[in-house]
Formats: sequence, C-alpha cells, structure tokens
Amino acid sequence: MLKVKDIFSKEDLKKISDKIAEIEKSTSGEIRVSIREKRSLIERKLTLFDMALREFYRLGMDKTRDQTGVLVYVLLSERKLQIVADKGINEKVNNETWQKIADMMAEHFKSGKYLDGIINGLDEIGKILYTHFPIKPDDKNELSNEVEIR
Repeated sequence: MLKVKDIFSKEDLKKISDKIAEIEKSTSGEIRVSIREKRSLIERKLTLFDMALREFYRLGMDKTRDQTGVLVYVLLSERKLQIVADKGINEKVNNETWQKIADMMAEHFKSGKYLDGIINGLDEIGKILYTHFPIKPDDKNELSNEVEIR
C-alpha cells in the first residue's frame, strides 16, 4: 500500500506548503491539500466526492470570509483526487474546470510524479483564483498552508 512517507519527503511537503503560500499572496482564495493514505472501513461505500466534502468541513474550509476555500483531496491507495471549492468560487467556476485540473494531476500520479502533479494542479488553481478572486487590501491568511495528512 502507498504510504505518504514513501512518496513525499519532508522537503516535498514543504514545497507544497510554500506553493500554497506563494499563490495566496495574489488571491483572496484559500487552498488546502489533504492527503489520505486509504479509506476506513466505514468509508467503503462513500464516493470520493463525499470523502473530500467531509474533509472540507472538517478543516473548516467553509468558514472563510468570502467562501473562497479550495481543497485538493488526494486518496493515495486509489491514486485518485477530488477538488472541492466553496460556494463563493462555485458561483464563478464550473465543476468541469476543476475536473480538468484533477484529470491532469491524476495523469502525473499514474507515472508516479505525485509532487509534480500537485504543484502543477496548484498552479492552475492559482490562475483561476487570481482571475476571479484577486487579493484584497485587508486579506489575511485564514487557513493553514500545511499539507494535511491522514
């Protein structure tokens, strides 16, 4: 089974956190990355979207001032990921956009390039957030940039 520590070094996780911090300097959006190794037994029947949505709420991403949270949720054991955005973003960005980014990231995962996939995906998410949600003068970082590992 795939383990986070086998795929991502501490330096890799720091690169992801640093990338999020860099993106958030130019947008009022808030990004989190959550990496999960595998499903629990009680999650077997849940869809990936349902699992990602649970994580979105668990991380308090629905509590941002302008409802501009975006979660990249990675399920390592299945080499799948889901992007979940809050209401403020979904009013301007459709699900197909997120799916295209997720598909591109998944292609990197298939060839074992997890870090590249996440960094490239974050870059694409950043472009969208910058376009629709530029930084505000009174913006502050509302959520941790650290990668959540479960």
